[in-house]
Amino acid sequence: MTPPSTPNAAAKAVKAAANGPAAGTAPAVEHRRVPPEALARPVRVDLNVEPMDAPPIARRRFLHLAQEKLTCSLAYPRFRRAVEQLGDLDVIEDTAGMSDDRVAELVREAHVYLAAWGSRRLPLSLAKDRGKLEYVCGITGSMRDIVPIELVRAGVPLSNWGDAPANAVAEGTMLLLLACVKDVHHRIMHVRRGGWRPGPGHGGSLFGLRVGVYGCGVIGRRFVELLHPFGAVIRVYDPYADDLPDYCHNARSLRELFEQCEAIVIHAALSPETERTVTAELLALLPDRGIIVNTARGQIVDNEALFAELSRGHLRAALDVTDPEELPSDHPARGYENLILTAHSIEHGWPRDEHGDTHLENSERVCLDNLKRYLTGKPLKFLMDPVRYGRST
Repeated sequence: MTPPSTPNAAAKAVKAAANGPAAGTAPAVEHRRVPPEALARPVRVDLNVEPMDAPPIARRRFLHLAQEKLTCSLAYPRFRRAVEQLGDLDVIEDTAGMSDDRVAELVREAHVYLAAWGSRRLPLSLAKDRGKLEYVCGITGSMRDIVPIELVRAGVPLSNWGDAPANAVAEGTMLLLLACVKDVHHRIMHVRRGGWRPGPGHGGSLFGLRVGVYGCGVIGRRFVELLHPFGAVIRVYDPYADDLPDYCHNARSLRELFEQCEAIVIHAALSPETERTVTAELLALLPDRGIIVNTARGQIVDNEALFAELSRGHLRAALDVTDPEELPSDHPARGYENLILTAHSIEHGWPRDEHGDTHLENSERVCLDNLKRYLTGKPLKFLMDPVRYGRST
């Protein structure tokens, strides 16, 4: 449903969509609401929200339900105040134990639900009766744990952060690939043990390196753009990618990618189609001191097979993601000198701390832009249909 662009159109659209409670103020809630003044972090930088190009519709109500304490972007004053300039924001914490009926009742009284990490999952009943809900605006990537697919199929507009993480993840991937090629981890550990120059057989160059990219969506495409100037020979395997850059060679299968490359970089989305597709058989095809870089999802790789190759010194690797998500503290892979682990954090932006948040994250900018589009009747960006919903991880 495209958001209406005038107060009259908004009223008609809401009336047509509402099958639940009559319009009005939501009932009192026993769970703790979080007023803006409760945010302890001061804001040192003036907030500038760009004016909207068209008159907004009547002021709308935004809702966020946190399962526990508020930890998502709305916990930071700069972003929260930007949202509050656009609508009446209500944030409620500690909703994990709230009944689905109560959650549905609250959501039906809001026009926009803000979905982020730590959000309360929306009940299935909203697919049949959404009340006044017109839009679910995601501040993260995958919506599977927050929004049931049935709501998408029922026509509830849902967007996610789109290309927001592309630059940060792509540059993090470049960092990890270079660190592997140059054996940075080994060199650091060698010096810390009292050594100095590493022995023969360490190092390398991106120039002429045969790099295979598994998955060339938004992030994968940004990565190959960064890699291209270094003179690597780039091959891509992605059966869904159209119009690859002319400097990329298309691999017809995943096996062909591993057979023809010295380094493999994983950017595929996690799905039943990609889960555990990087197998022991494929890993064995890589040459000695071949490289695996994974900044996508740990479940795409047979991690035990990869750790076995690393333990015998056949490969080098840099993993931002593993399976399980956090390796046990006594896992032997934590001590491998041919493995870099970055604990699913390589995309983190400028630090935010108690001294105040001075930057908006790209995901927050996408969210604000979409809220403005919704309010002015413009097409929303990064809308999710069932196919995109299933591929976003």
